Amino acid sequence: MQLSYGNKKILQIAIPSIVSNITVPLLGLIDVTIVGHLGSAAYIGAIAVGGMLFNIIYWIFGFLRMGTSGMTSQAYGRHDLNEVTRLLLRSVGVGLFIALILLALQYPIEKVAFTLIDTTDEVAQLSALYFRICIWGAPAVLGLYSFAGWFIGMQNSRFPMYIAITQNIVNIVASLCLVYGFNMKIEGVAIGTLTAQYAGLVMAYLLWIRYYGNLRKRIEWHSFFDRQAMYRFFKVNRDIFFRTICLVAVTVFFTSAGAAQGEVVLAVNTLLMQLFTLFSYIMDGFAYAGEALAGKYIGAGNRRELHQTVRRLFGWGIGLSLAFTLLYGAGGQAFLRLLTDDEIVITTAGSYFYWVLAIPLAGFSAFLLDGIFIGATATHLMLRAMIVASGCFFLIYYGFKGYNGEPCTVDGIYHLLTASRCVTRRVGEKNFRLLSFSAKAASQVIIDKTRSLQVSITNRRSKELKASFFHIPAHGIGLGRRYRNLT
Repeated sequence: MQLSYGNKKILQIAIPSIVSNITVPLLGLIDVTIVGHLGSAAYIGAIAVGGMLFNIIYWIFGFLRMGTSGMTSQAYGRHDLNEVTRLLLRSVGVGLFIALILLALQYPIEKVAFTLIDTTDEVAQLSALYFRICIWGAPAVLGLYSFAGWFIGMQNSRFPMYIAITQNIVNIVASLCLVYGFNMKIEGVAIGTLTAQYAGLVMAYLLWIRYYGNLRKRIEWHSFFDRQAMYRFFKVNRDIFFRTICLVAVTVFFTSAGAAQGEVVLAVNTLLMQLFTLFSYIMDGFAYAGEALAGKYIGAGNRRELHQTVRRLFGWGIGLSLAFTLLYGAGGQAFLRLLTDDEIVITTAGSYFYWVLAIPLAGFSAFLLDGIFIGATATHLMLRAMIVASGCFFLIYYGFKGYNGEPCTVDGIYHLLTASRCVTRRVGEKNFRLLSFSAKAASQVIIDKTRSLQVSITNRRSKELKASFFHIPAHGIGLGRRYRNLT
């Protein structure tokens, strides 16, 4: 069976993005593996606590990637090279500014975080050391968010994949050398992680210089702080920021509510969420494709291709959700046994396993709609959907708790989590008029919502650029010569 051109375009962006997503937890896994052989469980605990803290901090600022991706893809679609260049500089500048604030406030952040985290004195001491070293990677991490979003907006998800793979290799080599070659312990792992983060940033800059270097001619510092452009930039990112806050609140509360019911329930939640996380890595890849392609076709005003892209994305979403449901139904229990041999945990997890089977079909469209919303820069609709879903989660939880005076059961918690994904999907579908997965209705509303934000191209130069740049397949290092034809 031969794939259509549109499906190939989706996969060209989705597959490298999936690989990038999968490599993200490997950085933490490598650190845990190395310290796990240092002879004390406190080192593992320190990595777990420090990693969780940085995950929350950096997750909150994920808007730098998402907002940059949507706006860049639209500028790419309308052939606006000047705006494409400004968006990268603007995003990197904002990211570095936020990083400087984090560095300046690292001491109060550390105090507040370790006051709220209840752990042993030894783990707290080692975690604090890990935090004080790794916090200096904030400029690299946030800068990479900006570069990754920009590359995806330029229809190029391979560069972020190359960077992620390079980071993992550097992290392994640096950490092993420092821990076993220089007899460093937790500080060696932290410095190895820090080195990998800056190696990724340097690689991103070098790739940009080599393949997009001619865009430097497009830098216009006098328009960098244009009031209208900055207002739109911060408006889009503000919506994504508060949407992420809602998502973090639900996720943290979910973990806390499970932990309140005992160690077994906490372990069960952790195991079952691994299956959801695996599904999310795949669907996020297609969400990134939605960001890049929806934004591109909106910027170009190409209704027909936007219709087709939304339809194809939902086709992939339905197919993958059914595949994961069948896969988990057939082999999910065996997968749990790979993660643990505790029979009590496995038996308890089996009692709630049907929720894992429900999540793919209940939640796949929320991932895809996120991508389409971001590509359309209709982020206020994303925020609205997340507020409604989060509100429903907490209202129902405390409503049930008040009804019988007891906290929700595990069944109830999973029901709320699944229901909140469905609410996100339904609110999103209503906002975009995605009735019966109607791609035509979705793209029509997206274009209407973003029409006022589009910049018409009036000079003849845009037609020349269309042949020299915007028809270049932006997906391979082997095309370097053509990348460098940017003018």
